[in-house]
Amino acid sequence: MQACRVTGRPVPSAMVGELADSAGLMGDPPALRARLQEDGYLFLKGVLSRAAVMDARREVFQRMVQVGEIAEPAEAGISTGTSRRAEMEPDLGHFWKSVSEGPDLRSASHGRAMTAIMSLVFGETARPQDYMFLRAGPFGRATGLHFDYPFFTRAHDRVATVWLPIGDVPVSDGPLVIVEGSNRFRDLIDPMMGFDISRDNTRKADLGSDAITFAEQRGTRLLTRNFEAGDIALFGMYTAHGSLDNHTAINRVRLSCDVRWQPASLPLDERYFGDNPLGTTGAGYAELNGAKPLTQDWHVR
Repeated sequence: MQACRVTGRPVPSAMVGELADSAGLMGDPPALRARLQEDGYLFLKGVLSRAAVMDARREVFQRMVQVGEIAEPAEAGISTGTSRRAEMEPDLGHFWKSVSEGPDLRSASHGRAMTAIMSLVFGETARPQDYMFLRAGPFGRATGLHFDYPFFTRAHDRVATVWLPIGDVPVSDGPLVIVEGSNRFRDLIDPMMGFDISRDNTRKADLGSDAITFAEQRGTRLLTRNFEAGDIALFGMYTAHGSLDNHTAINRVRLSCDVRWQPASLPLDERYFGDNPLGTTGAGYAELNGAKPLTQDWHVR
């Protein structure tokens, strides 16, 4: 792999590992679930249609072309370094909701193929949240390490996050990174149990802002890889993850989305379902970093 960076620093090569491909276990669902339980994640190579994912990429980036943030051709995802989004779209939350609900994007993220995969993972019919975290990360951006538990477990913890690269995302562009073995860090997980971060943020696990230092202190590695359109990664609520820095040399924007899935038989967290989901804070799609113009600074989550 190419060099990985976190907060501007190269990650020592000995600290970087490649996410293991579990697509070969798709024909053995119990083994697939056992791998998820053991590793805290699954990487499934090429399980979606590349063409469908690339259609989603063009659809999203074409909307960003229209507000002056992405250059033509849209699918290349090259940032212009400028934005007219705020002047053209006075309701930024409404704009990002409309981008996030594009039919090609939803076909890839919420369609039959993904539903079949997640039903296999859960061992029963799966249902996705309607609310999507669509992320467009230009040069210099990253998402810090965190657990998903405090955000999405108000109803129950049988929730899985699917990270979908919308196009090819090499390590230079800042893809997903998972902390190896973090699903067994009970000293961090146990104190979080039984609370909802939108109601009480005093017990959120503090993983710091530097994934390199965190991994060094834990004696573990940061797992990632060069992703291609059609790949997915998924993980439970107790796996620490974030992203690498986008340090691409050609000003390409990293495009991905996170969608949470659960067994359809279980109660729904009303914040993330319906025609107008409220999201974590109640602000709907306006709360997301993706709703901000591409030229605007943003922080984790």
